Amino acid sequence: MTQDSPVLVTGASGFLAKHIVLALLREGYPVRASLRDPARAAEVRQAVLPHLPAGAERGLSFATLDLTRDEGWSEAMAGAAALIHTASPFPIAQPKDAEEVIRPAVDGTRRALRAAAAAGVGRVILTSSTTAIIGRRRDGRVHTEADWSDAEDPPENPYTRSKVMAERAAWEIAGNEGLALTAINPAFILGPPLDSHFGASIGLVRRVLRGRDPMLPRLGFPVVDVRDAALAHLRALARPETAGERFIAAAGALWMTDWGRILKQRWPDRRMPTRAAPKPLLRLLALFDGEVRAALPGVGHREAVSAAKAQDLLGIDFITPDRALLAAAEVLVARGLA
Repeated sequence: MTQDSPVLVTGASGFLAKHIVLALLREGYPVRASLRDPARAAEVRQAVLPHLPAGAERGLSFATLDLTRDEGWSEAMAGAAALIHTASPFPIAQPKDAEEVIRPAVDGTRRALRAAAAAGVGRVILTSSTTAIIGRRRDGRVHTEADWSDAEDPPENPYTRSKVMAERAAWEIAGNEGLALTAINPAFILGPPLDSHFGASIGLVRRVLRGRDPMLPRLGFPVVDVRDAALAHLRALARPETAGERFIAAAGALWMTDWGRILKQRWPDRRMPTRAAPKPLLRLLALFDGEVRAALPGVGHREAVSAAKAQDLLGIDFITPDRALLAAAEVLVARGLA
């Protein structure tokens, strides 16, 4: 694809999206970064510019878009070479109204892909999630891109439902409109934030560093470094043969009790939890803490995914989960955020 026309990146103020914007600019792609609040343009600039060679910032421009509104999409898409759609809510705690998560994720995906098709933008990279692959399975298998979560299982998990429904909608629209779609399915994203504006995943690292909890839930899930997740988007964009494919971006899984051990080894003077919390205690805490309540169904389980396809076809040598965790924590500690 040509590098003369911009790549539209939605949700550009997000943790992963900032890294995607940075990776694109480093490779010489002009970027049109979309934001719901145009006031955050300065935040994105300040996050990426220190990591760019001189002059690269000239390739960065901005558009204002809202996942729940039609205004602005045709203008933002005009003249774009490709769309990278990252924008989607990611809460740790369960929202009171599931539609707060599901509606912007699904409707936003539909708006983005339909706008791309209407503007003649045929290349689309979608940020999905391994939750759209694993769901609530507890079968001990290693999951691959051939697996799909059931959007209604569990019905109480709006984030999983939102990612499954949004990715399904994307594939349906791509098929109907002839779009060359690639889905990237990152695991739980850690690694270094580019600034002090980050989402729920890094917030969880901060929670452990601050020693907020005396013990940790025995939760296990796949992890990917944000730099590798961004690289997966960049490699997929550059390789037309990846169209029509899904790619898991994951480096392996960690128990949350491993988080405590790894971080305690690095900062032995900090009070941090390293022991596993008994499930009866978690049930009690869940009455008062929405994050604990959201985590409760997964306690005692650690699901695995295979990133062999991304390693082979995208050429990614994934940063290990412990290094991704430490990279996130180092930034938080250095900036006095934890």
